[in-house]
Amino acid sequence: MNDPQAAQRLSAPAAERNAAPILEVLRDALPARGTVLEIASGTGQHAVHFAAAFPDLAWQPSDADARARASIDAWREHTGLANLRAPLDLDVRREPWPIDAVDAIVCINMIHIAPWEAAQALMKGAGARVASGGALVLYGPYRREGAHTAPSNEAFDADLRARDPSWGVRDMEAVEALAQAQGFDCEARVAMPANNFTLVFRKR
Repeated sequence: MNDPQAAQRLSAPAAERNAAPILEVLRDALPARGTVLEIASGTGQHAVHFAAAFPDLAWQPSDADARARASIDAWREHTGLANLRAPLDLDVRREPWPIDAVDAIVCINMIHIAPWEAAQALMKGAGARVASGGALVLYGPYRREGAHTAPSNEAFDADLRARDPSWGVRDMEAVEALAQAQGFDCEARVAMPANNFTLVFRKR
């Protein structure tokens, strides 16, 4: 059968690989009910995977890129998940955000492929919108105490900085300091496959 939306459904191999490990962390981090804002949703593969796993949560994807939002919409139509909302046009650096209050925020593989100002804006926006007791969950590669955790991460960092000097693998301690300043405590640092980490922050 011809699927007119198939071409719009983007697919990233990394999203397929890391969805299940991230989901296991989210099971402990997210509330039973409420609204979860996913920032920088990309292809939309994570959004459909997580929305399917948490039918009692309203999953709100977002992305600043129009092509990504079209892909998210195409995945949403393809799966027909009732709790998966239409994607928002959201750039964390652009206020006001198109959503005022949420129970949790999930952000996967963004802060190293963006200027540091994006990480600062993410934390500020989360601090203003996540309910007390709510979670902020970040996934990606990090340096620890100024050192890379694997040679592959060091090479990845060099590649990122060659593409854009404002990008790069961030220091975990610096990210945690940003979160702390916006009312979040680090609840868990979970080592993930491929030398990544999931950081779980809880709003005071």
